[in-house]
Amino acid sequence: MPDVYKTISAISEGYVTEQRSKFLSFALPVRTPEEAKEKIDTFRKQHYSARHVCWAYMLGAERMQFRANDDGEPSSTAGKPLLGVINSNELTDIVIVVVRYFGGVKLGTSGLIAAYRAAAQDAVAHAEIIEKTVDEEISVTFAYPFLNDVMKIVKDANPQIVSQKFDMDCAMTLRIRKSEAGKLRDKLLKVKSLKMNDCGLSGK
Repeated sequence: MPDVYKTISAISEGYVTEQRSKFLSFALPVRTPEEAKEKIDTFRKQHYSARHVCWAYMLGAERMQFRANDDGEPSSTAGKPLLGVINSNELTDIVIVVVRYFGGVKLGTSGLIAAYRAAAQDAVAHAEIIEKTVDEEISVTFAYPFLNDVMKIVKDANPQIVSQKFDMDCAMTLRIRKSEAGKLRDKLLKVKSLKMNDCGLSGK
């Protein structure tokens, strides 16, 4: 599995009109289904007089967790095009919401698909797309005399230090890119082979 993925850094907005219907679009970074639902509910409250509030989200570095909703529009004319825009841009950890204010003219199936797709694309076009890495955490405990050995490995590997405690028994939690985690574990285990006391490793 790749250990890098694309998402957006902050909320962005888009807008299209079609046959007097207004489509307001919003792209937001999210990490969980609950967070996505919270954002969607916020737009429902803000735009309570809108005819439709359609949405789609995708989550996780593997891009396997996703949902889409047409909110009363004909099946697959709203949520699916929004999800298609997310897919075509290879994004994840994102929710796209499109609010439609009905203009009195029915657009038909193809017209709706085109309008929702265009609105979503406009929101993404105004977003800052960033890359993030899939990281793992490694926790290690060791006796104080081995501190220099461990710190040399940490300095060379340059992981993020999540937490650390230096006493007679020392403990550190490190976060590092998934593709580099195995190498870091191997180096730490070599310190263990030098009779490091109370050494434990865990990754997540």
